[in-house]
Amino acid sequence: MKRTLARRKAVSVLVGCMAIYMQQQVVAQTTAQGSLPEVRVDANAEAETATSPVIGYRAKNAVTATKTDTPLSETPQSVTIVTRDQIVDQGATNLQDALNYAAGVRSDAYGLDSRADSFLVRGSAPTGYLDGLQMFSAGWYTATARPDPYTLERLEVLRGPAGMLFGAGTAGGVVNMVSKRPQQQAYREVGVQFGSFGRKQVQADLTGPLTADGAWSYRLVALQRKSDTQVDYVPDDRSLIMPSLTWRPNAATSLTLQGLWQKDKTGSTSQFFPWQGTLLPNINGPLPLNRFIGEPGDGYDTERKSFGWLFEHKFNDQWTFRQNLRLSRTFNDSHYHYGDSFTLPGGWGSDPFGQRLLGRYNDKSLTWTRMTGIDNHVEGHFNTGEVRHTLLVGAEYSRQRQDKREGSTYSTIDAYNPVYGLGYVPVTELTDRPRTTQRNAGIYLQDQMKWNNWIFVAGLRHDRSTAATAGNDSETTSANSGRLGVMYTLPSGWSPYLSFTQSFTPQTGTDVNGTLFKPLRGEQVEAGVKYQPDGSTTSFTASVYSLKEKNRIVSDSTNPNYGRQVDATKNKGLELELKTTVGRDFDLIANYTYIDVDRKLTDMPRNQVSVWGKYRFSVAGVTGFSAGAGLRYMGGFVDVDSGSVGPRLPAVALLDLMLAYESDKWRYALNINNAADKTYFSTCLARGDCWYGARRSVVASATYRF
Repeated sequence: MKRTLARRKAVSVLVGCMAIYMQQQVVAQTTAQGSLPEVRVDANAEAETATSPVIGYRAKNAVTATKTDTPLSETPQSVTIVTRDQIVDQGATNLQDALNYAAGVRSDAYGLDSRADSFLVRGSAPTGYLDGLQMFSAGWYTATARPDPYTLERLEVLRGPAGMLFGAGTAGGVVNMVSKRPQQQAYREVGVQFGSFGRKQVQADLTGPLTADGAWSYRLVALQRKSDTQVDYVPDDRSLIMPSLTWRPNAATSLTLQGLWQKDKTGSTSQFFPWQGTLLPNINGPLPLNRFIGEPGDGYDTERKSFGWLFEHKFNDQWTFRQNLRLSRTFNDSHYHYGDSFTLPGGWGSDPFGQRLLGRYNDKSLTWTRMTGIDNHVEGHFNTGEVRHTLLVGAEYSRQRQDKREGSTYSTIDAYNPVYGLGYVPVTELTDRPRTTQRNAGIYLQDQMKWNNWIFVAGLRHDRSTAATAGNDSETTSANSGRLGVMYTLPSGWSPYLSFTQSFTPQTGTDVNGTLFKPLRGEQVEAGVKYQPDGSTTSFTASVYSLKEKNRIVSDSTNPNYGRQVDATKNKGLELELKTTVGRDFDLIANYTYIDVDRKLTDMPRNQVSVWGKYRFSVAGVTGFSAGAGLRYMGGFVDVDSGSVGPRLPAVALLDLMLAYESDKWRYALNINNAADKTYFSTCLARGDCWYGARRSVVASATYRF
């Protein structure tokens, strides 16, 4: 009862804050021109677009929801943009951190996991895209490398089905990462970071014109990191270099070449500990957060190489052609132990009475993944009578091939007093898994129409997907995905909207029996309202939705290395998101997420609240100081899987802090996430294992700009 009252009070406070700040903004616009917030202007900077740098937390345009440069205020679907400034201010060191303050997102679905970034959007794992092309693929961690936030200009979260535009967009949504690109204006920075668990990082971001006429421009992003983690014997090392080059022979044509080399050396911070000894009592006490039940030398090492381009040519003022292409190769060497919490769910199958001796799997796999993606489309602008059209016609193709060798052994270890090497059983033989391939082809048509104050969006896509496993017949599936949206824009800045979207997602891989996964299908009805008046620093979105999904892949309770599919699922929810500047010096982000999730789905609390504020101030007449604080609240929940029920996780609230000083040349910052060092669990799965959340992380950084 107390937790329920606390949740209601938190929600009431958040909604009240939103109403107050929105009212203040309306009054400020109409009565006090002198109180407008401070605006930083650079006369040499390029105009803001859906892919360009943004000053502050509030972006105006997005590309993910329509594949065109469209204002958020004219997009009849929920979209959250995490800008570069927000990523820097909040000290995000991975994608999960960057999404901590995004509505509709569960940013730490599996807590601290050095193998992958795990997050959920509206109860589903979203598809990951980079510059509009799919980046994340099936493969359960081993198919790609974790993107680094330092390489990104922004993150765009499209909530809800996106099959009409992307084909491979899940029902929950799409997270599209927009990479840093060459700029016409020179900008150079180098920086260092020192932080918790021995973190040491050096990074550089250099961009600007190569020729006086601006026809050639470049960008070079690089970093090197050596670090440990909160788990013993698990490093978090990275080497990365990302060059790009843009050629603009004239005002109508541009070609950007993009490259990436990234090498990660880490292990598994996820130990797969049982319920007893983590969330539930154990006769030997709780297991330490730093406990490692593998063997020193365990690893999870990945090397990723990619090359591609972004091409655009304007035939005239009405018609534009674009082509995005990327080729990527990823090699993963995975060799680590994880606890056996599945033989006796939530318990100690190897030692049910003493509860000290923990069974552990030793998995080793070598995985080679190749992905090719290309998207071509033509954008046209024309009128039919009083209706203005933005027409998009496109064709998309992607191909993935995966080869894998794997083997496994089993042993036990005293989890409360581990003696490494004792009882260790190495993997001596690897077995070739059948090669899997996935080919997707899609054609799509979309029309964005404006008539007086009305905005209409309609689109249709046809996909054809072929999945194959070596030695078996291929399986081809085709489907149509549509979208409809209507919005009415009021002079006051309010824009109510209604939308219907569908998704069709081919899914690669097989279950434990070698059966190919069926495509994921979804559909959603969403109604909402947006507030984003001209000249205001406030943006607000409120949305409600009903989302249906079929053939979702979830973890297999009997074998965590494989997934299994479930039949129809449904959830519905409410999301509120506010971004504003109060006065001249206080930036605010506030979100509330409510989801009534299907019992077949996992890892989603009904209520989430997050609030982040940044205040700029001066000391002894010296300007450039800023302080930030954020609070993240996640309600309690229970995981359900095939009738099995896990223990209830308690609600948790986490505090993040920031202190910074910034001059023309220097920026010094101190970021503290989970400042109270609260021990919490991101989830305890019904299959038997619990996942720790991240401990307190302190990172001090210094950046020099020249």
